[in-house]
Amino acid sequence: MDVYTVVSQQSLRHAGPGAQAAESAGYNGLMTMENAHDPFMPLAVAAVHTERIALMTAIAIAFPRSPMVVANTAWDLHEASQGRFVLGIGPQVKGHNERRFSVPWSAPAPRLQEYVEALRAIWRTWMTGDKLDYRGEHYQFTLMTPRFTPEPTGLPMVPVTISAVGPAMLRLSGRVCDGVQLHPFCTRRYIDEVCLPRIEQGWGQSGRLRQHFNVIGGGFVATGPDEETVAKSMHEVRQRLGFYGSTRAYWPVLSLHGLDDLGEKLNRMARDGQWEAMTSEVSDDVVRLFAAVGTHEHIVKEIDTRFGGVVDTLYTGLLPSGDTGLPPDLIQDIQRLPSAFERYASA
Repeated sequence: MDVYTVVSQQSLRHAGPGAQAAESAGYNGLMTMENAHDPFMPLAVAAVHTERIALMTAIAIAFPRSPMVVANTAWDLHEASQGRFVLGIGPQVKGHNERRFSVPWSAPAPRLQEYVEALRAIWRTWMTGDKLDYRGEHYQFTLMTPRFTPEPTGLPMVPVTISAVGPAMLRLSGRVCDGVQLHPFCTRRYIDEVCLPRIEQGWGQSGRLRQHFNVIGGGFVATGPDEETVAKSMHEVRQRLGFYGSTRAYWPVLSLHGLDDLGEKLNRMARDGQWEAMTSEVSDDVVRLFAAVGTHEHIVKEIDTRFGGVVDTLYTGLLPSGDTGLPPDLIQDIQRLPSAFERYASA
């Protein structure tokens, strides 16, 4: 099992030293998220300060950016890292697209499929010199002149992964992508009963093989050297679950566990601005549905129970305290857990 952690996005000055420290500790990869800061720029800094560690956006929001813009950025990051970049993109929800980014909203799965297809069409043109001719309902790319064509890198095509929660996006990931980034608001049962069967449907439609498909994320890790730190980590998970659980798009996960009432209550409290009070509504039992919980001494067994056999790449560093800066020997113990993923097909 691969172990990824986050690279600092608070300041680009911290990205280089932080990336080097993560590589020295033995992490397999670094990831960035699109919250308060740009997800691509820290990876550019990390690319030129590291030699081995993989670099991934987890995720960059797709629709506010043209596929041509993202293709260019990914191409440059892939070249700078000498083939270590993995592009993770996602649609975000309707409200953020329309009200935060001021872009039109449409059904996300068909649009994101075209987005991935367009990226690959652009990259193929840059790799081979063939005419650019991608025509879809949402995106059309038919112009590429020598002046705007980047130099060949000699590298495999950038792997593309997408975020997915609902059935349509899960099927899409298996059909057209190199991997799926499962949301942290995810349980083992939801992965087993909802995610994997839909992803497998996508594999069946595309002929993709399991060993070339990376299943990433799908929950939290609440750990630390002692019980006090674990309790603090659990509280941080509780805060995240209260926030995510108030959003209707994530309620299918709650419904599978008979927790519809919790989602409704969190939604009402969010509308009333009761953000701190929402945390107390999430019980320890609910936290343990979404997280592997335990001290460093016991966490590998808990990770195996919670993620083993289904997840190839584990997210850490999502919490402010317990799952950051794991000791190198613990990282190695987690990496010994088996994984079905071998390599991206593009490699």
